[in-house]
Amino acid sequence: MSTVTKRSVCPFDCPDTCGMLVQVDQGKAIGVQGDPQHPFSRGTLCPKMLHYEKSVHSPLRLSTPLLRTGPKGAGEFAPISWDQAIATIAERWREIIAKYGAQAILPYSYAGTMGVIQRNAGHPFFHRLGASRLDRTICSPAKGAGWQAVMGQTATPHPDSAGKSDLLILWGINAAATSIHFLNAVKEVKRKGGEVWLIDTYRTPTAGAADRTFLVRPGSDGALALGLMHILARDGLTDAPFIAAQVQGFPELQREVLPDYTPLETSRLTGLPVETIELMAKAYGAARAPFIRLGSALSRYGNGAMTVRCICCLPALVGAYGKEGGGLFPDTSTGAAFATGMLLREDLMQGPTRLINMNRLGHALNGLADPPVMGLYVYHSNPAAVTPDQNAVLKGLAREDLFTVVHERFLTDTARYADLVLPATSSLEHSDIYRSYGTYCIQRAQAAIEPVGESRSNWQLFALLAAALGFQEEIFTLSADQMIDRLLAVPSPMRQGIDLAAFRSGRAVELNIDREGYHTPSGKIEILNERLAIPLPRYLPTHEEHGTLPFRLMTAPNPFALNASFYEQEDLRQKQGGMRLKMNPADAGERGLGDGERVVAWNELGEVTFLLSVTEKVPGGVVVAEGVWWLAFAPGSRSVNALTSQRLTDLGGGSTFYDNRVDVRRDSAG
Repeated sequence: MSTVTKRSVCPFDCPDTCGMLVQVDQGKAIGVQGDPQHPFSRGTLCPKMLHYEKSVHSPLRLSTPLLRTGPKGAGEFAPISWDQAIATIAERWREIIAKYGAQAILPYSYAGTMGVIQRNAGHPFFHRLGASRLDRTICSPAKGAGWQAVMGQTATPHPDSAGKSDLLILWGINAAATSIHFLNAVKEVKRKGGEVWLIDTYRTPTAGAADRTFLVRPGSDGALALGLMHILARDGLTDAPFIAAQVQGFPELQREVLPDYTPLETSRLTGLPVETIELMAKAYGAARAPFIRLGSALSRYGNGAMTVRCICCLPALVGAYGKEGGGLFPDTSTGAAFATGMLLREDLMQGPTRLINMNRLGHALNGLADPPVMGLYVYHSNPAAVTPDQNAVLKGLAREDLFTVVHERFLTDTARYADLVLPATSSLEHSDIYRSYGTYCIQRAQAAIEPVGESRSNWQLFALLAAALGFQEEIFTLSADQMIDRLLAVPSPMRQGIDLAAFRSGRAVELNIDREGYHTPSGKIEILNERLAIPLPRYLPTHEEHGTLPFRLMTAPNPFALNASFYEQEDLRQKQGGMRLKMNPADAGERGLGDGERVVAWNELGEVTFLLSVTEKVPGGVVVAEGVWWLAFAPGSRSVNALTSQRLTDLGGGSTFYDNRVDVRRDSAG
């Protein structure tokens, strides 16, 4: 064998954006391993990526364009040529535009690839076409809104700084599944004698890395933060000099809000005992440099932005933002590293076009959009699986008058409803440039292998479509590498001083981040923000705070999957043990349900069949469904998002995947 090793990057929706070394032999990827020179991942990969070559060369890979021959959803297709496919799309889109206008065409994409070029490749094309725009808010915009309400554009700490803390709090994050390299900081804190807490709604795999785990009622995290601040203020555990110099609005918070969040009231809202809340506040106030690693799960409730806002205020009271190893880390913001405006090309729009929230795709496809959505183009996403209210989405996708094109690597749930399916490249088959939302690294990657079959990248495909529709703009004639070169030709303060030689060789390098001062309008941490409708943070109820069904549904991540990705790998499916619903033993016993049984979780939106896992790791009144399974491998005809609603968060227009109730019964068909 004449194996060569090439550098690449994990392209998936994960904060770590790991560096990879790919072993290639005779044009085929035969193995991957972590890049030990990556500043954050340092040579390790998560279980999902250990055999990425199995995804790249999966027997389930699509290799030629496909034309639907059977009913929508049946997955019946016949191969056609690329020329036929492109001509068909151009013809159908011209017909739609002539009858309904260009806004009747809707692109749908999200984070199937996190590369700057391939992820955003459709933006200039759809802006030029005049199509509807997609409000891409399915993940955690409420989290960003909550941080910005308090901290504005202030840069978050370096994630490695958490290792210098003496009290590290993993709040609403299952790092073992979604950010395994942050666990290096956890190990460092414990090695130095510090303490690690986990605050979550059930005992996730990350609980094994924590010294203490505190389980709160779903959606009550903001109340806990306010209750802790009540005790800090009551007992004189605040940092008065820091507050006086760096914080805006603490007197108002102390006078108008905190009196309502006594330990007794906080206990009622969160489910934690009063003595536990007192213990937590005293330990937090006594810590030298407490550090909070904030996850995204707690932002996916109707009160998500306010919850994050409350938690972001907590470090300000003890001066943790001003201490080495202290503060709060939600995500990184590195968009300014590249001049992405020249890629997105909003200037190509001839006028404003409507914005459709991606969480409400079910509404948009079922007659609630004017003009109606008549053409849907899906790329690097699987909305039939990942979008809320699955039944509404599938009903819309089944419309015979909806012309749907899906650009994909596999015949996903969405692809089965397409009129045309186009084979997509994997990240090893195209060039791209990557930034991260959990580190401050950037990295450039070249294709490691030739495209599998007749696969085309997003960038290549939009160039083909632009040519078919007669678009003359230069951007549609550039290669991906030429576009990358143009982005890099524009200077950015964030890239000033980076190791250019390492970057050009394909290694990850860290950006230069300005961490001086607080980048808010006042120049201070803004507990009081009078620009908002609610100027001071306070607890807001969730959508389902007073719902009638008995169980709060947690739609959680699994270490062996990422949303609806990786289900093409049979060994990873087996490690998940099937599509399972976790339930507390007392709740299961009350319903006469046993471990391993087929059960049905249901609410007003739909019904989903699961295999039951009875476990003490889940508290009473909560059920947990990990992963977003493909219907081909589900025990029934639906997966978890048939139970999640299209309601949005308080700010940011985000999803509310964690803010739903269900009941559970035995599956009579099982």
